[in-house]
Amino acid sequence: MSLMREEAEASAAAVRACLAGQDAIAAAAARLRALDPGLVVVCARGSSGHAGTFLRYVLSRDLGVVAAAAMPSVTSLYHRPQRLRGALFLAISQSGRSPDLIAATAAARAAGALTLALVNDAASPLAAACEIALDVAAGPERSVAATKTVLATLAACLALAAAWTGSDRLAAALGRLPDRLAAAVALDWSPLTAELRRVDRMFTVGRGPGLAVASEAALKLAETTGIAGLAYSSAELPHGPRALAGPDFPLLGFAQDDAGRDGTAALLADLAARGAPVLAAGIAGAGITTLPTLPPDHPDTDLLPYLVSFYLAAEAAARARGHDPDHPPGLHKVTRTV
Repeated sequence: MSLMREEAEASAAAVRACLAGQDAIAAAAARLRALDPGLVVVCARGSSGHAGTFLRYVLSRDLGVVAAAAMPSVTSLYHRPQRLRGALFLAISQSGRSPDLIAATAAARAAGALTLALVNDAASPLAAACEIALDVAAGPERSVAATKTVLATLAACLALAAAWTGSDRLAAALGRLPDRLAAAVALDWSPLTAELRRVDRMFTVGRGPGLAVASEAALKLAETTGIAGLAYSSAELPHGPRALAGPDFPLLGFAQDDAGRDGTAALLADLAARGAPVLAAGIAGAGITTLPTLPPDHPDTDLLPYLVSFYLAAEAAARARGHDPDHPPGLHKVTRTV
């Protein structure tokens, strides 16, 4: 068994451990309510950046705040201070060791922002640079292709959002999430594995928080299988890129049961009718291969079991294509961007 598969299958335990840290999350949420920022800047890269996209959608939707992605190079390369007084600057990193994130966070704190880190290493330099540090507590991850740490980080994002907004519904769904992740391991996504064995490129599609999952899927396709994954919002794909879709350029859709679902479903159905292979989680329709999912629970938490099932299908496809999913060529566990 590969380390990637082993750690993906351990996601339920990792998320359970993450959600055990509710006292720290509640204390952080209390500070955020007291600050009541109108601007939240999320600083992250790679898989952590996809967790940041997920959190930005949730906070903008549920709190009405402006939640923007940081541009760390503005600080680390161009040395331009940012005007962030009264804002929340939220840094997300598994290792907490990328120099550009640390520099951007230190600059944001000096500029008057409240700084908060979500890290998988509470002793990391990024955690030390922040006023508040939350440990996602996923435990060590040995595979270069991160799985359980990504899911624990997404769970930590949702737990922080639930505590900040006071959403009892989301908090209750998070309580059910570890068991649902464990159940998602057993779902049969072999149709996706079969499709990934034959192609060299694929669109991944979502909307709202689902775009974050689509983006993570595209990264993992490139990282583990050698497939060029291109992630698009279902609102952006029609603006030109859809012309590439066809028999050898399939689509993988992720749709949660919220206001974005119908538009994504209509787009994927149209592309299927035009001859593009379409596989989807959370969508059924003519010409679409519907991947098995758990019964709906909460639109945001439902996306995490999709990701577990995807990771396992991608890992199987990587091995079938002759790749080592644990050691992608040219990549390292910690990426240090200046």
